[in-house]
Amino acid sequence: MKIYKRILLKLSGEVLQGQKSFGIDDIALTKLVKELIEIHNDGIQICIVTGGGNFFRGASTVANKMNRVQADSIGMLATIQNSIALYEKFNELNTESVIFTSRNIGNIGTIFNSAKAKSALENKVITIFGGGTGNPFFTTDTAAVLRALETDSEIVIKGTKVNGIYNKDPRKFKDAKLFKTISFDEYIKLNLKVMDLTSITLAREFQLPIKVFNIKKSGNIKKAIYDENFGSIVT
Repeated sequence: MKIYKRILLKLSGEVLQGQKSFGIDDIALTKLVKELIEIHNDGIQICIVTGGGNFFRGASTVANKMNRVQADSIGMLATIQNSIALYEKFNELNTESVIFTSRNIGNIGTIFNSAKAKSALENKVITIFGGGTGNPFFTTDTAAVLRALETDSEIVIKGTKVNGIYNKDPRKFKDAKLFKTISFDEYIKLNLKVMDLTSITLAREFQLPIKVFNIKKSGNIKKAIYDENFGSIVT
């Protein structure tokens, strides 16, 4: 079993939404942060990138009617909101964390710097990366891979609503096939949609593995880290 020293967790905004239809559910947030603290206390260094879908969806009707650059800016701000919520919950539970942002957001966090982020991790501070890449047209999946590479993280783990990577949506098709392991080339050939092509291509270039798992059940983040056979891995 491979023991990871440093991991990057990619969260969708919907994970923080919990049972609510919008925004942040404190029950879901607390549950998530407590599990991350347990992993952190095991000695694993944790980076986090969040999406913003619980506040603003890039695929929404409203976004489709907007200028893409402006819509993506709203999405970036949504990820900052989620980063603040995570930071405050870690603080409430007496665990040190820090927010790094892709753009200057007043007195919120610190502008991302690779050396400072790695120093924080070495000093056992959980690092939260908000604002995506800071550029329009790039998803938070790409931001996750980028930040993982910039911080020398050993793996990206992405929490989803299903058990891993399938050849088609298992919520719609009962015969959907689960891939336990899939190569970057095969993922691209099959045009799978769990993570966007830009993020997969970047990860392939630097041979950064990506694990996809179901984050909805308590304890599954820990399983994704410690159990090689849990979820799906792109490698």
